[in-house]
Amino acid sequence: MKPSAIAIWGFVALTALALLVAAIVLSSLRTPYALGAWAALVLLAAAVAAGSIVVVQQQTVGVLQTWGGFNRLLQPGLHFKTPVMDHLAGRVSLRVQQLNVRVETKTEDNVFALVHVAVQYFVLPDKVYDAFYKLANHDTQMSAFVFDVVRARMPKMKLDDVFEKKDEIADAVKTELSQVMADFGYGILKSLVTDIEPEKKVKDAMNEINAAQRLRVAANEKGEAERILKVKAAEADAQSKALQGKGIADQRRAIVEGLKESVGDFQKALKGAGPQEVMNLILLTQYFDTLKELGQNSHTNTIMLPHSPGALGDLASQIRDAVLTANVAGQAKT
Repeated sequence: MKPSAIAIWGFVALTALALLVAAIVLSSLRTPYALGAWAALVLLAAAVAAGSIVVVQQQTVGVLQTWGGFNRLLQPGLHFKTPVMDHLAGRVSLRVQQLNVRVETKTEDNVFALVHVAVQYFVLPDKVYDAFYKLANHDTQMSAFVFDVVRARMPKMKLDDVFEKKDEIADAVKTELSQVMADFGYGILKSLVTDIEPEKKVKDAMNEINAAQRLRVAANEKGEAERILKVKAAEADAQSKALQGKGIADQRRAIVEGLKESVGDFQKALKGAGPQEVMNLILLTQYFDTLKELGQNSHTNTIMLPHSPGALGDLASQIRDAVLTANVAGQAKT
């Protein structure tokens, strides 16, 4: 049997013996104070029993000391200790905990930034003694190492690289802490760089640069869209004019064919009528048709040339001269 167990059972035996003696003495007394003494004895017994019980919760380890020295570790469950002699010095949680550290440092391009680092750690179950006794304040110890690692890494990076390589900083923090804190009974589960905050002026400047780049891209896209619209419109206009020209050419060809047939039919009907008289008659007929169409439309912007009957003959002679000149020019080329 261990010395601690012997001491506990010895103390319990002495206490029970003392209570038994007190009960015998009180039972032999016939004074009015006997009832009060019995009540005090019961309260004393309850206090001793309560001081002997220790309950340790799940995922927690208790540290028991005897007269100020380490006695043993108490696992989750119900335990008994010696009153007065034994003392529960503390409880160590085995759950994963998180330490948030804010580090202000500068980058290679002389920009100060505030880096938020979250360290998730836990106590190693087989090193609870080291975790409880070797460090007075584990949060302060780990924060110092986080400061050291971040301020050693970030001055070698530019601000843009810090955002891209924040995982490298987190891995460096985890590696450094894992090597150091293992001797003190702590394990490092994960290290995260949760946020990077440059100075407000730098942040505003970065936003303006980003906005200018996006506006430039938008302007290029808008210009390209307008160019495509203009090209498509020009292509459509060219095709429209080509089709319109073809239609006008077909129309003129049809008019010439019609005039040719009309002149031939008129000459057959009126023996002795020359081509000149036939053309004048056709032009006069078209002239009256035009006047009729203009009269039917009140909203017209057509400009009429001199349209007296005498001017009609001049117009016919001008057309005839132009046709004859064109024929002569064509024969000269051939």
